[in-house]
Amino acid sequence: MFAGSDRGAERAAVMATLIMTARLNNIDPKAWLADVFARIADMPQSRLHELLPWNWTPPTSTSSAQAA
Repeated sequence: MFAGSDRGAERAAVMATLIMTARLNNIDPKAWLADVFARIADMPQSRLHELLPWNWTPPTSTSSAQAA
């Protein structure tokens, strides 16, 4: 309704769906999206399902493990 165009409304709907799906899976949407955007370019197409909210696991922090 307030997207300005049909195409803008479709993109807003996709983003809202992704954010709500992450929330329904008890995942911080900002952390999930940031990780997906960082990893998706290097991810083989056959493994993209790993980035879906219900399969996603947050990246482990290696800096704290190296410091110990």
